[in-house]
Amino acid sequence: MNFPLYIAKRYIRSKSSQSAVNIINFITFLVIVIGSAALFVVLSAFAGLKTFSLQFTNTFDPDLKAIATTGKFFSLSEDDEKELSKIEGIANYSKEIEERVYLSYKDKNHIAYIKGIGANYRSVTGLDSTLYYGSWGVDELNVVAGRGIVNLLGLTINNYQDPLKVITLKPGKGSLTADVLSSKSTYNQLSVLVSGVYAIEDNLDHKYVFGQLPIVQAFLEKDSTQVSALGFKLTTNSNEQSARIAIKSVLGDKIILLNRRELNGTLYRMLNTENLATYLIFTLVLIIALFNVVGAIIMMILDKQQNSKTLYSLGTTIKELRRIYFIQGVLVTSSGGVIGVLLGSVLIGSQLAFQWLMITPSLPYPVEYSSLNILIVLATIIVLGLISSKIASSRISKELVAA
Repeated sequence: MNFPLYIAKRYIRSKSSQSAVNIINFITFLVIVIGSAALFVVLSAFAGLKTFSLQFTNTFDPDLKAIATTGKFFSLSEDDEKELSKIEGIANYSKEIEERVYLSYKDKNHIAYIKGIGANYRSVTGLDSTLYYGSWGVDELNVVAGRGIVNLLGLTINNYQDPLKVITLKPGKGSLTADVLSSKSTYNQLSVLVSGVYAIEDNLDHKYVFGQLPIVQAFLEKDSTQVSALGFKLTTNSNEQSARIAIKSVLGDKIILLNRRELNGTLYRMLNTENLATYLIFTLVLIIALFNVVGAIIMMILDKQQNSKTLYSLGTTIKELRRIYFIQGVLVTSSGGVIGVLLGSVLIGSQLAFQWLMITPSLPYPVEYSSLNILIVLATIIVLGLISSKIASSRISKELVAA
């Protein structure tokens, strides 16, 4: 049997004759449990918030998106489309074109984007799931607007008497003088019927009006080959890198390919930075809390000083005595960490099961139970426990036990 481990276990189970030492040990253990549980709950909450935030991009953005290397638009020929349809790993793709426009309805105005989408767009993205009410319509002049735009302009769906006016500058060259801007010949205007309303999140709900690709291309004075982007949906088991290479071989250097993470790089960086900052803050709290472990072990060393003298007299080396208290500290912090994670798991599991914490009456606070978070918390507690136990056990010296 491992002698230091055996003695360390006995010291953990046995109570001190000094009630103050027992209270300090209990408080130390309780601090470790609460600290590890709090860290696990916070990491699970941020994981839930991250997933909740990114679900909007998973709905709105395709697996891969090709945009023009230079300018706003690029040309896609029939031969290009035939070659793209032959690429393995691509389930579907869709053309899209968008431009900034001025929306006018009665006496209200708003600047947004009109996005012309191909027939496959809703199968390439999850846009169908965002339809709040109404429908996509069958007529070329039917559009679907964001809930924010609808509320801002006071739009009603299928209002044939008062259509939504979409206005944009005509493409051309030269400077925009006051005379040019005041001329009606400078603008293209399109009257459209709002047949449906989508709802994703506030910024996107104020940003887009979706129309059919041919009518938007004509409105922007672009031919049928000109698009601003291509969205690709990959098959379940496809390799993204292989698909990238195949697409680039067809379209060449006129496009840049971006996946969801690259399309929303700022959002990903912000969420990861917030997660890291929160972890470091709570780790700092744990570091401060684990100073209690150092103090508790030193109190135990002083309380068991007579026992240590006896063990030393019986032939136990200073190294073995230090190891006893080192193992004791590691066992206390590790067991406290495990219990804290179990307690945190109960809290997270109850939120997932019963949704007792709500953001709105219909939206529970998002949390995510992750094995990675369990490993992070346990690794943090164990590493900090090793350091604090090492510091405390080093107080054992020959002078202490020989006095």
